[in-house]
Amino acid sequence: MKFSILTTFGAALFACAVPSTTAFAPLLSSSTRSCSTFSSSSSSSSSSLLTVFSTMADSGVPPTESAPASSVDDAVIPTKLPSDVGFDYVPLAGALASGDLVQADQITRDALIVISGAKAKGRDFVYWTEVKNIPSTDLATIERLWQQFSGGKFGYSVQKKKWKQSKGDFEVFCKKIGWTTQDGEVERKKRWFGASEFIYDVKKAPEGHLPLTSALRGTSLIKKILEHPVWENDDWKKQP
Repeated sequence: MKFSILTTFGAALFACAVPSTTAFAPLLSSSTRSCSTFSSSSSSSSSSLLTVFSTMADSGVPPTESAPASSVDDAVIPTKLPSDVGFDYVPLAGALASGDLVQADQITRDALIVISGAKAKGRDFVYWTEVKNIPSTDLATIERLWQQFSGGKFGYSVQKKKWKQSKGDFEVFCKKIGWTTQDGEVERKKRWFGASEFIYDVKKAPEGHLPLTSALRGTSLIKKILEHPVWENDDWKKQP
């Protein structure tokens, strides 16, 4: 079974020149303090869970195509995708089910901006202090989808496991989940701008590689996401 996705993004892009030698950590929001701001919003959705139609404007996603996963043809999109704030997760489910990890990653970033309350305040990025506002219901829905369509390889709970294995060392953590690369004798963070160096392929990417979270403003944001109360037990795994 093949899926197409119904997601309409309106986007505004403001970017400064970025030196080719500059290394960037992955982005959570569509904004960066130093160089660029992306503004995107999604409108839903589908009259059928079997066919999800798609139109997508340029929303700042990296110019990288996902490698289709061999297992998605028979994937079934869940019929219940709960949200405490009324967010529509069908586009995310459709992107993941079709193996479009680039789009799924972008939708996840956009979702966090909305469900944290940042969007309502007129911002297109999330402060670490706003993570506590993200409903457990919504994080659980996002996580179940990433887990389902990656065979348990991607998701925040996987990243939390890698974080614990790294004993809270961010550099070790980045290396474990493939957010670093070797550039000659120098190990650096992978670049997102231009030709993305991240891996949008379930088979080739390390465990926990996706979804991407910003470290441009420091590590507090990802720490708070991984410390969210939803991960304190396994209730998030329960299907609604």
